[in-house]
Amino acid sequence: MQHHTLRPFAGQTSSKNGNNPQASASEVMQYAARFSIYAPLRLLVLMALCITTFTTTAYADHDGQVHDHDADTAHSEQSLVTPINVATSTQASTSNISTATTNSGDAIQQFVAGDFSKRQAMLSDWPGSVESLDSLVEFIANDELYQGNGGQTYLLNKDDQLFTYPDKKETDDWPSDLSQITLTNALRSALIFGQAKVKLKSDKPAQRLQAVEILADNINQVDTTLITSAAANEDNAKVQKALTALQARIDFKNGDLSTQIAAVNLLADSDNPQVLVDIESALAADGLDASLKAALIDAESSVSRRIEISTWTGHIFTGMSTASILLLAALGLAITFGLLGVINMAHGELIMIGAYTTYMVQNLFQAYMPDMAGWYLLAAIPAAFLVSAVIGMIIERIVIRPLYGRELETLLATFGVSLILMQLVRMIFGAQNVEVSNVAWLSGAYQVSSSLVLPYNRIAIIGFTVIVVALLVYLLNKTRFGLFIRAVTQNRQMARAVGIPSARIDMMAFGLGSGLAGMAGCALAQVGNVGPDLGQTYIIDTFLVVVVGGVGQVWGAVLAALGLGVSGTVLEIGIGAVLAKIVLLVLVILFIQKRPQGLFALKGRFVE
Repeated sequence: MQHHTLRPFAGQTSSKNGNNPQASASEVMQYAARFSIYAPLRLLVLMALCITTFTTTAYADHDGQVHDHDADTAHSEQSLVTPINVATSTQASTSNISTATTNSGDAIQQFVAGDFSKRQAMLSDWPGSVESLDSLVEFIANDELYQGNGGQTYLLNKDDQLFTYPDKKETDDWPSDLSQITLTNALRSALIFGQAKVKLKSDKPAQRLQAVEILADNINQVDTTLITSAAANEDNAKVQKALTALQARIDFKNGDLSTQIAAVNLLADSDNPQVLVDIESALAADGLDASLKAALIDAESSVSRRIEISTWTGHIFTGMSTASILLLAALGLAITFGLLGVINMAHGELIMIGAYTTYMVQNLFQAYMPDMAGWYLLAAIPAAFLVSAVIGMIIERIVIRPLYGRELETLLATFGVSLILMQLVRMIFGAQNVEVSNVAWLSGAYQVSSSLVLPYNRIAIIGFTVIVVALLVYLLNKTRFGLFIRAVTQNRQMARAVGIPSARIDMMAFGLGSGLAGMAGCALAQVGNVGPDLGQTYIIDTFLVVVVGGVGQVWGAVLAALGLGVSGTVLEIGIGAVLAKIVLLVLVILFIQKRPQGLFALKGRFVE
């Protein structure tokens, strides 16, 4: 273990250690002296006990320190051991586990307080829950787990804040010596397979599947009996398939010729990239049997094809998530551009404002509601909409309204507004990017197969976009406000003639479009960097979506966003990001020349 001495606070001395043998002897002496007048014989007995206790404790502590140092030194020089060796080396210590589980403290506290052999035995048969073992792995990986000089467990974060465990309360009462809990190679191996064994016994199929993945990453050290027993008791089809594939990989590495051929035929249905690596390595070897080589060639072709299908499925999914973000940003621009005929160059900065609003809401939750910090996103979505909508309505009332009918002046004015907004953000938040953390319930990914993983945050963005589009279509087609927007968009003069307040509709529609841009910024904050230049990255693509889809057309924007998002992602894979952007611009220009009105044209009689 790594030791580093910390300076105690004022009033704190090292004599507070409850394990000090001198302090114990002194207390016994004082106790004996009180009764020396009344019981001289008892005094002699107590003095004898005092001397015996002091001598025994001192020698025991000295021997324990030497034993721990020798054990750590010996085991730090070992390489990774197999679970069989771990089990063999810890059979003598299994009795310590039953004793430890009856002591006070949870499993992590027992692990910290134990010596090398006890820790190794605990990892081989973890007495706590799966969650506690995962927490132990996380604490050690982050270098946060420490032991005090009295055996207490502490957590020290990267900001040098010390927390007690398990209540995780910050403390200023630093012990005089803290020892970081680190793992030797032997303990690290025991931790890996101990975690797999605990997860295999879990009632949750996801936990058992994680256990199979852990064993697959350490396939050269896996005990086959562990796989056999787990497969015999498994009732989940997905976990059973993973166990069968792992057993086939082990058979392929260690079995005889017939076993290898059977394993290769079984692995031919896999899409695991590591299986492909194993097959290619086997094909590169000399002196292969003809039947085994033929089976390997067929398996290589099958696995490669499956991996390629999974890879392209992942690319298409990424393109759909990019299209969802473009669609969120373009919906607002489609409304404002279609209704007012204004080329709003500040639309990208409204996206940026939505992202920074998400950042501010996150900070407010962390500062004032830390227990609810994991749910800040639910408050950030309406906040981003409202802030961007209010700023958009102010821009419409002050900047755009006096310039109606003058397209060039409006473009220049909104471009100036975009520069002002970017500079204001730099002055308030700085020029560097700010960190917006993913909420816990959107972290991680759904594993479709070994080579296809779909992140939860991108799945959520696609679902969120579908909900927003559905609500917007309902608003435009089924409400009075939507009727007014469509009337003013199709024929402004006639709408005024029948009593529709076009000026108010213009302001509210501009606010609606700006609010949608703010929600796009909130979504972008979950998948990308948040900085002052965020809006400039998406403004051109947003205008392309609006022009290709048709001015003021929601369904046109949906189809255009899907087309540009997916095709852009696919082209980037083949020819690079720069050439892909050039090819898309050329295709859009050719499309506009053939169909200037876009995919969907407005219907109605126009006076203006």
